[in-house]
Amino acid sequence: MRQKGSNIIYPDVYFRDVIGSIWKGASKNWPIFALTIICTGLASSIGIITPLYYRKFFDTLSGTQNNAAVASLLINDLLIILALNLIGWIFWRIGSFTAVNCQSKSMANLRQQAFNHLLYHSFSFFSNNFTGAIIQRIGRYARAFERLSDRIIWNVIPLVVRLTGIVIVTLSVEPRIAIFIMVWALLYMVVNYFYSVWRLKYNIMMAAADSRTTAVLADSISNQNNIDIFSRHASEIQNFKEVTEDQRKITLLNWNVGSGLDAIQAIFVIIVEFGVFYFTIHFWQQGIISIGTFVLIQLYIIGIGAQLWDFSRIIRDFYEGYADAKEMVQMMKLPYEVKDTPSAKSMIVTSGKVEFHNVSFNFNSTREVLKNINVQIKAGEKVALVGPSGAGKTTFVRLLLRFYNITDGEISIDDQNIQGVTLESLRNNISLVPQDPLLFHRTIMENIRYGNLNARDEEVITAARLAHCDEFVNGLSDKYNTYVGERGIKLSGGERQRVAIARAILKNAPILILDEATSSLDSHSESLIQDALSTLMKDKTTIVIAHRLSTIRKMDRIIVLDNGAVLEEGTHENLINTGTLYKKLWSLQAGGFIK
Repeated sequence: MRQKGSNIIYPDVYFRDVIGSIWKGASKNWPIFALTIICTGLASSIGIITPLYYRKFFDTLSGTQNNAAVASLLINDLLIILALNLIGWIFWRIGSFTAVNCQSKSMANLRQQAFNHLLYHSFSFFSNNFTGAIIQRIGRYARAFERLSDRIIWNVIPLVVRLTGIVIVTLSVEPRIAIFIMVWALLYMVVNYFYSVWRLKYNIMMAAADSRTTAVLADSISNQNNIDIFSRHASEIQNFKEVTEDQRKITLLNWNVGSGLDAIQAIFVIIVEFGVFYFTIHFWQQGIISIGTFVLIQLYIIGIGAQLWDFSRIIRDFYEGYADAKEMVQMMKLPYEVKDTPSAKSMIVTSGKVEFHNVSFNFNSTREVLKNINVQIKAGEKVALVGPSGAGKTTFVRLLLRFYNITDGEISIDDQNIQGVTLESLRNNISLVPQDPLLFHRTIMENIRYGNLNARDEEVITAARLAHCDEFVNGLSDKYNTYVGERGIKLSGGERQRVAIARAILKNAPILILDEATSSLDSHSESLIQDALSTLMKDKTTIVIAHRLSTIRKMDRIIVLDNGAVLEEGTHENLINTGTLYKKLWSLQAGGFIK
């Protein structure tokens, strides 16, 4: 099933999949959950026993004259009722404390379960999903357990216990009343169930509409700067209005359908109250039941009526919880596009030789990005990838990192097929400095240390100095403990790139990829960092993507890509003299910008 706004086809999931996934995340706390069930069951049993003493109380009160002996009996009954209520209160309180303990732990486990699974999805998965929608699905997945467990603990168990107890007690009093209550309750629940199942599609529609609204909201807020630049406030307001209006219509429809169920429930309660009391009056007139029994049945009917009224909420919350969890379970059931093979081994890089053998890559059947690429990069060689936009340069390095699986051919590092090694070992041996580095909303120290979590503070600061981060860090009030903001927004583009370069220096992987690593730097900053990059590239196999050709003149070799294929390769001097596309690109830059 393809969800709106995504190119990903999600697998169909069923009731057993959703419940099984929730149970997998919450099962560690089953002893606490079992204790909660036992306590609520015992507390509900007290609610069956207590009315029996009310019956005795009213039978005693109506059958004798007012005297001290009778008063003593009545007080004894009241004390028993008080004791039972206190016992019930204790069980409810124990159940309440254990329930919140179980729910808090289970919800944390479910969030962790979802996060752990999502984190290993591929680059294309996150490219095709809104960040805000993913975050909301994780939250709703955890809250679905809270909703379901609440209904089981506080509604299903008390309902089952009380209904069973009421039928048993009334069978001993007057079987016809017991049969009437039992038939009515079963009919009530059957109607509720089928109505709620029919309503499920509206719950799912409402959950999907809520996800769309969140996704659009997150997309607009994250692009607020674009909205200002293009003065698109009115169009964005209109776009969000259309989405929220769709959500309003679906929500209103769902709530109206729910109101219909409330109306059905109300008429059922009216019928049973009238019916039971009507027949009870006749049995009382015939001397079959006493005043105390009349009170007993009245208490039972009032109690079971309230319990059954909540039955609709049980079904409604159960399916709403199901709808909330379903989208997250779909993501967790989606197979990883890029993953380790069962026989994957850890990659060992001794020299850093990189080879592409007849590599082709298609995003889909109609979009061919790379065609039959054959490239050999020697250990320690410095190679530049050049070509017009859309030539396949970035895809080339993403395939090396296995962000995507190749369509055909083979990529190897030190004669090891990267398809047959673990992703972790592959990426641990490659450093990437992207064109637009994104940082965590953490301190500068933590962002640089991300390249090597075991690095000491002194090592982090040394790497930062080599990347000339100290030039701007020393001007900050909190120095390296300064938080950089979401995605590093508090830093300029050049400052973010210097942090990314420092991170790569600290990682010190044998293979280095620079994707326009100096594109956001001014001339002064670029001249400072060129020395740092030279140090970083020393003894490393380096692949550089650059549009500013003046930055790659000293590369050992330049590979020119065009329309997904290798058009020409050689040194800068060779390509200037014999090349076609490279010579043209160089002439355009030299004539337009450098001359």
